[in-house]
This record gives sequence, structure tokens and C-alpha cells, in this order.
Amino acid sequence: MDDSQYERLRTLRRDLHRHPEPAWREFYTTARLVEELEPTADELVVGPDFLDADDRLSVPEETTLAEWRERALDAGADPETVEHLEDGQTGLMVVLERGEGPTVGLRVDIDGLPREESDDPDHEPVAEGFRSETGAMHACGHDAHAAIGVGVFEAIADSDFTGTLKVLFQPAEEIIGGAKAVSHRHLDDIDALLAVHIGLDHPTGEIVAGVTDFLAVSQFHAEFTGEPAHAGGHPAQGENAVQAMAAAVQNLYAIPRNEDGPTRINAGVVEGGTASNIIPEHASIEGEVRGETTELMTYMRERVNDVIEHAAGMHGCEYAVERTGEAPSATNDEELVSLGYEVAEGIPGVDSRLRTASLGGSEDATVLMRRVQETGGTAAYVGVGTDHPGGHHTATFDVDEPSLAIGVDWLSETVCEIAEEDD
Repeated sequence: MDDSQYERLRTLRRDLHRHPEPAWREFYTTARLVEELEPTADELVVGPDFLDADDRLSVPEETTLAEWRERALDAGADPETVEHLEDGQTGLMVVLERGEGPTVGLRVDIDGLPREESDDPDHEPVAEGFRSETGAMHACGHDAHAAIGVGVFEAIADSDFTGTLKVLFQPAEEIIGGAKAVSHRHLDDIDALLAVHIGLDHPTGEIVAGVTDFLAVSQFHAEFTGEPAHAGGHPAQGENAVQAMAAAVQNLYAIPRNEDGPTRINAGVVEGGTASNIIPEHASIEGEVRGETTELMTYMRERVNDVIEHAAGMHGCEYAVERTGEAPSATNDEELVSLGYEVAEGIPGVDSRLRTASLGGSEDATVLMRRVQETGGTAAYVGVGTDHPGGHHTATFDVDEPSLAIGVDWLSETVCEIAEEDD
């Protein structure tokens, strides 16, 4: 990548960093990417044409979506594109057609996190004037992912690649709610899919050809509904939803471990009640389960249902459980891992190569990977290292921008090699 291309991508990444948008609110981000890609694309598939709307998970209320639409327009997003995104159907796919050859996919995610960014003067985005202006934050590098996706697409357009390239700019990864909605009609002709993440505690210059050990995950929201009463005058007339919730939390953490592998449980948000002298009639839990395999996650999910049902019954409450996000485990195809590992050796800026490294977390790219593999293609999840001052999801997270060029050069060369090996 030459200096002018790098500077352009860095500028794009900083613009996206200034305007982060949480899941299903990526109006500015989608419009900005459409603007950037339109001159090169053979086809742009945007928003409702990219997604199956009924498969979206955890979509915000219309009032919230309207606020973020207005914010995007105020920031300069194209009104026609924003209007096309309807009720938060964000994201896009860009297609390049270069004759006979395989169809190669690259998946990047584009959403931010609902957290404030550091305002420390030494924080690079503050010092350089591109700190978030929205109250959300790109605290996991998705701004860099989007920029890398644009860079790879343009690099392939200028190469001798033969075949079809699809770059999928996926919304709503942070809530494990976006990949499920990407329409299968855009996946089922993909012969090889790469999904990429920057950082993951690997330094700038290090490439991971195959990220492994995905934990399958299922997130849930549980509501408990009881009967209110005066806590002093008529305590026996109430049905205490907070008691039901508390019993559930205690027993969620007591779910037996499974001999087939590691499992996880977390009640991340617990809420309920309105005043100290009222028997609370409403309480809730937002939580998640994970497992080394999809089967282990399912085991945990079923036990969660049992715990919540019986905790509610013990205290005379009604309950409802909603699945708010879910992704399976996945494995990489060795041929793609080997190819990416070999290509990395000749990429400028790469000084360390790892064939594989463990993730130890969850990612909804696994939904896309498994779909491609089920329809006869191959898939791999890969990593581009970057130095970062704070951990992922923290207020001081930032990327080392030279890693953008490394990622574009490595991924675009890998895409070309995939096409050549298919000849």
C-alpha cells in the first residue's frame, strides 16, 4: 500500500471513530461506506437488501432509532441512504466481479459499543482530534475493520484477481445479533470466507492465520412479574419479583459444570423494584451462557430455563425469557489457515506469524462461517495484531494505525492466492 492510500484509509478510520454507532444504529457508518465504495463497486447491496429483517436480534425501539438517524444526518450522512436503511436495517455488501473464478468473501463488522470514550489529553483520539462525538465508542476496533474492508476491496480492484469478491460490512456484532440476519442468498455461493479481527492482544506486525477456540454463546433477558403490596402493612399480599430474581441469580451460578468441556454463566445486569416500602412486582436479569461447543452452550441454556422457571414458581411470579443474541462455535479450514500463514511471510511490516492462537471468547462470525462450510465452502477467522494502550472494550482502547496497511496488504494478497489456487 502506498502512502496516499494509507493516508486515505487512516482518514476514513478516524472519521468512523468520531461517529461510532451501536448495533442497528449504524446509519452514518453505512452511508459513509456506501459513499467510499460506490465508485469502485460492481454492485452495492445495502441495508434491507443485505439482511433478512425478521432474523435481527435485539433491535432498539423506534424512538432510539430515530434519534440515531437524526444524529447521522446532522453529521453529514447521505439522506437517501439513511432513508433506505428503514428501521435500523444497517450494513452492506460490496461486490467486485472479475470473470471466471471462485467467489471469495471477507467479513468485517462495523458497530460500536455503548460506552464513553476517555477524555484524557494523552489518549490519541483526543490529542489528534478524532475522539467519539456520539457517546458511544469504537472500543473494539470495528472502525479499523471497516477501513480494512474498504482497503482490501480497492486493492483487489487494482489487482489481477479473477473471480468474484464480496466484502460483507456486518452490523450488530457486539450484541451477537447481526450475523444471523445476513441473508443466506448472499452467502451460499461463497467458496472461501475470511473473517478478520484486529488486536486480540497480538502486537503490531503479528499475524494470526487461524483464530481458534470460539465459545458458543447465548444471551438472554429474563423478566419476573409478581404482585405489589405495602411492605409494612400487607407484606403477605405481595409476590416479590426481586426475591424470584435473586433466587434465580444464586442458582444460575450453581448450574453443574459439564464433564464434556468448559462452560460459562454470567448474570451481567440485574434490576428490580421501585421503593424500599413496596413489594417489587417487576425484576429482570440480562445474562449469558457460553460453552466450548454448541452442544455445551445448549446444555447451559436449557439449565438456565429450568432455574428461571423454578425460581419464579417458588415466589409466585410469572416469568418470560427472551433470547437476545446467539452464536455457535466454529472451526477453521486448515487449507485457508495454511495459505494465510504462507502469504504472511512476504508482507511488509509482518515480523511474526502464528498459525493459530486461541480466542477464548465468542463472535457471531461463526454463524457465517458455518453457513459457508455447510454449503461446501471453506472459512477461517484471522487476526491482525495491533498495539493498543487499553484492553478491548475499555475507554482507552485505540489501534496502532500502521496495522491498517499490514491488514490490507496481507488480506488482499491472501484473497488473490485463494483465486490462483482455484485455477
